Formats: sequence, C-alpha cells, structure tokens
Amino acid sequence: MTVTGAPDQRAVRIGQAMRRDVTIAEGIRTIAFTMLAALLFRSFAYEPFNIPSGSMLPKLIAGDYMLVAKWPYGFSRHSLPLGLPVIPGKLLPVAPVRGDVVVFREPGRERFDLVKRVIGLPGDRIQMRNGVLHINDAAVALERLPDFVAPDAGYGHCRPSPNGCAIARYRETLPGGVAHKILDLGAGTPGDDTGVFIVPADHYFMMGDNRDDSLDSRFSAAQGGFGFVPAENLIGRASFLFFSSDGSARLAAPQTWPRAIRLDRIGLSL
Repeated sequence: MTVTGAPDQRAVRIGQAMRRDVTIAEGIRTIAFTMLAALLFRSFAYEPFNIPSGSMLPKLIAGDYMLVAKWPYGFSRHSLPLGLPVIPGKLLPVAPVRGDVVVFREPGRERFDLVKRVIGLPGDRIQMRNGVLHINDAAVALERLPDFVAPDAGYGHCRPSPNGCAIARYRETLPGGVAHKILDLGAGTPGDDTGVFIVPADHYFMMGDNRDDSLDSRFSAAQGGFGFVPAENLIGRASFLFFSSDGSARLAAPQTWPRAIRLDRIGLSL
C-alpha cells in the first residue's frame, strides 16, 4: 500500500546533494572573489613591505612594516605579483617628487625590492663632496641636530655612549623644500666623495638616509649598488607604518611578543 504524501527518499538525497553542490560552488566563488580583490588591492592600492636593514635610519628602522601606496607613480609589470609581464612599459606614469621615500625593483636584479629616497631627477647633476650632497653644483642645506643613538656599536665611525653608539645627525633640506634627517658616520667613508652623476631621462638617483651605511645610486652594481633607477622600476611611495618589532620576540615564548612591539612607531607617517 502506498501512503500518499510520504517523501521519496531518493528525491530527498538528490535534493541534498544539489544543495551541497550549490554551497560548495558558492564557497569557491567567494574564495575566488576574495583572492581577486586582495590581488587587485595589493597590485593597485597598497602593498605591505618590511624594512630589513638600517640604510634608511633614522626614519626607518629594521623591523618596521609599512604600507606602500601603489598608484602615485603609475603602474608597470613591477606593480604585479612576480613581475608578471601583463602591463607594457608604464601605465599612467607620474614623476616622483624629490625627497619621496620610494620602494622600487632593483635594476639588474629585479627579484629584490629596495627602499630609498629620491634625490636626483632627470637632468640633475648629483655629487658628494666631503660628505655633503650637491645638487646641480649647489650644496644642500644642513642643520646639525642632537646625535642619533644606535642600539649597538656596529656602525663604524660612531662614538660610544651610555645607551649604545652615537652617530651625527643632520636635517637636510633638498631643493624644493623637502627636509628630512640623515646620519653621517664621519669623513673618509665610501661614497663621501664622488664624481658628478648626470641623471638620464626617465631615471632617478636614489640614496639612503643613513648615508655611510647605504649602497645606492652612488655605487655601480659591481660595487654593490645599482646606479640610476628607471621610472619603470618604481613600485610605490612609502605611506605609513602599520607595525614595528625590535626583533626580540621568540616564537616559542609568547610572553616575549608584546614587549617586542614598538607601539610608538605604529601609524608613523612616511
């Protein structure tokens, strides 16, 4: 005898399987959309970078994590993950301003991202004389500031101090009015005296703020530097710090994590 209205078990199983398939498909679409949105954000809005060295002291410290704005200088293949050759040349190119802190792909070794300050624009004459930067044959303005105290003595020509190692600090004002702080380890260090560099068209001259502990445009690739930086290699402009750690935290010791965070640096504008 057949009871009317009783559910067909086979139909129920088919319905459940269909709902399960729909749920899986929706999950896949959600994941794909999220990954695409993250990829677009990273490629065309902001990308996180960390600072591994002291070449940009005193502004940037090893262990800083910053967000870099990707749109200010336009987009190239270096804007994309793995440098995918999807964008030919430079799309929507905009020239950086002298003094900008810029992340760029190292010329000749384009797997590496570097951060330096824009010092020379196309057509500029750049030279170091006795440790003083000259732009278009004029010395930049320097103002002596209190010493920067490094946490250790691994900075060459520095003076021992009660808290570490003291390094001379100056405020340097570039043509156009951008002022920033630099460190100078003293006379006689590599890069203190150079020939005249004439910046080619569509290229830029980059330097680290820690002048005597930075391999930059003053040095050729054979000397450990990278020379002039093509406009196409510019990735973005440093925006602000979103995290900073002094490196003292140990993965196996969670109690060390909070003490390692430099709370005073989080949110610092660059």
